[in-house]
Amino acid sequence: MERDDADGSLDSWAQFCSLSNELLGGDGDLSVGPRLAPVVADLCSRGLATLVRDYFLHSLEETFRNNAVKKFWQHFHPYCSASAVDRIKFCVKEHWPDEILSRALEDICLEKSYQEKCVLVLVHALQSYEDRTAKRKLKAVDCSSSLMPRYQLMVSSVLLTTLPLSFPEILNVYFKKKLGELNVIMAGSYESDQHGNHEPFESSNASDWHCGMDIDGQEVSESSCLVKNIGKIVRDLRCLGFTSVTEDAYSSAIIWLLKSKVYELAGDDYRVPVLGCVKKWIQAVPLQFLHALLTYLGDSVDYDSGSSGLKSPLASRPSSFPGIGVPSEALVRWHMRLEYFAYETLQDLRIGKLFEIIVDYPESSPAIEDLKLCLEYTGQHSKLVDSFISSLRYRLLTAGASTNDILHQYVSTIKALRTIDPTGVFLEAVGEPIRDYLRGRKDTIKCIVTMLTDGSGGNASGTGNAGDNLLEELNRDAENQENADYDNHANIDEKQAWLNSESWEPDPVEADPLKGSRNRRRVDILGLMVSIIGSKDQLVNEYRVMLAEKLLSKSDFEIDSDIRTLELLKIHFGESSMQKCEIMLNDLIDSKRTNSNIKTSLLKTSQTVPGQEEAEISHDVLDATIISSNFWPPIQTEDLVVPASVDQLLSDYAKRFHQIKTPRKLLWKKNLGTVKLELEFEGRSMQFTVAPVHAAIIMRFQEKSSWTSKTLATEIGIPMDSLNRRISFWTSKIMGILTESAGPDAEDHTFTVVDSMSDVNKNSIVNERLAEYQMTEEEGESSVASVEEQLKKEMTVYEKFIIGMLTNFGSMSLDRIHNTLKMFCIAEPSYDKSLQQLQSFLSGLVADEKLETRDGLYLLKR
Repeated sequence: MERDDADGSLDSWAQFCSLSNELLGGDGDLSVGPRLAPVVADLCSRGLATLVRDYFLHSLEETFRNNAVKKFWQHFHPYCSASAVDRIKFCVKEHWPDEILSRALEDICLEKSYQEKCVLVLVHALQSYEDRTAKRKLKAVDCSSSLMPRYQLMVSSVLLTTLPLSFPEILNVYFKKKLGELNVIMAGSYESDQHGNHEPFESSNASDWHCGMDIDGQEVSESSCLVKNIGKIVRDLRCLGFTSVTEDAYSSAIIWLLKSKVYELAGDDYRVPVLGCVKKWIQAVPLQFLHALLTYLGDSVDYDSGSSGLKSPLASRPSSFPGIGVPSEALVRWHMRLEYFAYETLQDLRIGKLFEIIVDYPESSPAIEDLKLCLEYTGQHSKLVDSFISSLRYRLLTAGASTNDILHQYVSTIKALRTIDPTGVFLEAVGEPIRDYLRGRKDTIKCIVTMLTDGSGGNASGTGNAGDNLLEELNRDAENQENADYDNHANIDEKQAWLNSESWEPDPVEADPLKGSRNRRRVDILGLMVSIIGSKDQLVNEYRVMLAEKLLSKSDFEIDSDIRTLELLKIHFGESSMQKCEIMLNDLIDSKRTNSNIKTSLLKTSQTVPGQEEAEISHDVLDATIISSNFWPPIQTEDLVVPASVDQLLSDYAKRFHQIKTPRKLLWKKNLGTVKLELEFEGRSMQFTVAPVHAAIIMRFQEKSSWTSKTLATEIGIPMDSLNRRISFWTSKIMGILTESAGPDAEDHTFTVVDSMSDVNKNSIVNERLAEYQMTEEEGESSVASVEEQLKKEMTVYEKFIIGMLTNFGSMSLDRIHNTLKMFCIAEPSYDKSLQQLQSFLSGLVADEKLETRDGLYLLKR
């Protein structure tokens, strides 16, 4: 370069720097432009276009940083430097941060707008030179076209590098407040439209959004003005390069508002469906806001435009949205995003309260249906399984929970999860801890039988219909099944088989691979209950014992409900399994008929035979339950001497029975049954329903008013300890019929009947029946041998075999003992017990200190 050219370049450069500083510091004066163009052209002709651009951008950055950025952040300095407590005070202010944010954005946007005009002056100068230059060897065009984008990048970089950490928090507070106000306005219109038009989305408020977005429009609603102000803030923030921060802020505010709405609608009321209301609210408030905002910002791109066309696989594109029409692609994505979050939020809320929901089932069926839809949408079934198992172990499977409550909760769990997952995959995972826990409780079988037959419909609260037990409910469920022979593929024609194969779906990943999918086609509640016990025979035996107890305690012969229950059990377990129970019920039917015949016969005899003395007690007061002992469980017998008048009554009845049913004879079980007594005190009577032994005790006091325990025990024919236990019913504070005093010796007490009614406890009349039932429970005595007692008696014959095996082999596992008994005990009585029954018997031998266990092996006690 020659010296003259260098001097010319320096002069031009000095002139360019001076004009640039004059332009940037001109406070809105753009008259420098015409003088700047020839200087820029001269520098570009010398190949200094890039230097011109870089210097001008550097000057812009320095000016923008010193004049605009520093002032912009100073608006938010009080909040950023405040403590956490003081920041809360800022947030509760009515117009904070609305006013300060609007003022700060207005100032910085004015400065940026002027600088953009300055940039356009330089761009115009560069383009003027390019237009005059035929050959663009210096590539000035690259400088002019990249100048504005590089300026925008500079503005964004300067602001983001100086961004305070609290600024996103300020934006979040702003959008939360504004969206909260918008929700109040829109929710009011939405609810009034629901009550008035019954079409919440075909309402006038939807059109208000659009007329409000029209800047030149005449009508502007309150909601439209609010959205317009929000849109202006968003537009200014995006112009400054805060696009990502802004979108995160208002997205977070929308999600927060949606979550609050879900919690508000859901709450703790499980009887009302929530999901539909949430989806309607999403279209009524957030989507309307987003549609208006995106339209205002110019981001509303329709599906038919030349966009990427990327669609989410989670949902199909709707044809239109109420009040919006055909939505843009951005709005559809927002819709899917909000719906997914709503589904996930409601799902997590319902999963967290699933234990309470199942406790209230079936009243809580709407909540279960919502949860089902949420899980189908999100696919997060494993979250349900893990959370619910944790709740069960912490709240249900504890020593403080009764077996009855656990079983009722288990049945409700089966019903609820059957609604959510008809295949039963998740029920397998959830139910296994409950079944394992119940197997360790001794009263599980008895509680299951009671629940099947007690008429409470399987509800712990006992709110079922009268006579409507769980078994009947299960039978109705079975009748409602589409096809009872679903698994019988031989009965399916070729066309149906092909249709089934086309609709086949694989099991979920949570499914147990050891259990085929065919086993999950029907969730059989009764089958799951039987699986807890181990075999249906144990359940049938327990039912037989409980039925015998119930029938023996009846004072009438009304057994219609028992017959209905038996018929249902026969459907599930087969007629052969329930044959003995059927005979027991037939005994009651026959007893009713026989009683009627014998009473009629005895009455005719007393009327036709002249000179016969009238019996002290009428035959009408006696009803006998005549049983076929070979088909009933072992009956607990006890010797009892009844008063002579009662004994004569029983004798007459037995003779007449023998005459009618020759050669059959009656063998009385005098300790069983119930007796209705009426005790009279000074003209006032008291009625009781008691056991025969209690009646025998109190009737002895008709003969004399005072008895010693030894004498009374001898008269009645029961042991002393049994007498002392039974007579406490009459001496208790509740009854107070007898008084107890010291006798001749320490073990022989004297019992005396009270002299007058005033000596009887005032509460006796109110509590007489309560006392009767309390007495029965406290004694814990049963008229029928329990299943455990029967098993122990039946297994006693195998005790010697077990002792012999352990003597020879030293120690054996439960399975080995079980298999050995099955192999060698084939003669009568053959070994036919289950593994659980053998384990129960061996546990009894361990308790009796005949055996001991060590590392899962049984060995002889040393």
